[in-house]
Amino acid sequence: MSASIRDLRWAKAPDFAGQPERRGAIEAQTVEDKQEYLDSGMQEVDCKTCGACVLVRKNTYKHTSIQWTSDPARRCHTFKDAIASGQKSALKDGCPMLHESIADAVRDGTITVRDAENS
Repeated sequence: MSASIRDLRWAKAPDFAGQPERRGAIEAQTVEDKQEYLDSGMQEVDCKTCGACVLVRKNTYKHTSIQWTSDPARRCHTFKDAIASGQKSALKDGCPMLHESIADAVRDGTITVRDAENS
């Protein structure tokens, strides 16, 4: 028995179209999750080498989330050099000087590690 592609619908999660209250609760939770996982706990760190300002959250000592507040290639020499050599900045692992600035901020207590006990 063969089924057409249309018949093999797979969804990661149901859309709850017939359950408006449940759909509303899910949408509200999605907003809350976005705030928790993408926005909360972000702290500013300036790179000690180029002065670029980034937003950082340390969930553990090993896990660091970084959000650039501007195009990294405008300030960061590591990213400028990568682009000049033909590498795409999105493929760049990061800047060792920025990582060191973040590590310094953790050591001096400017940045807190959210789950330091399980790091």
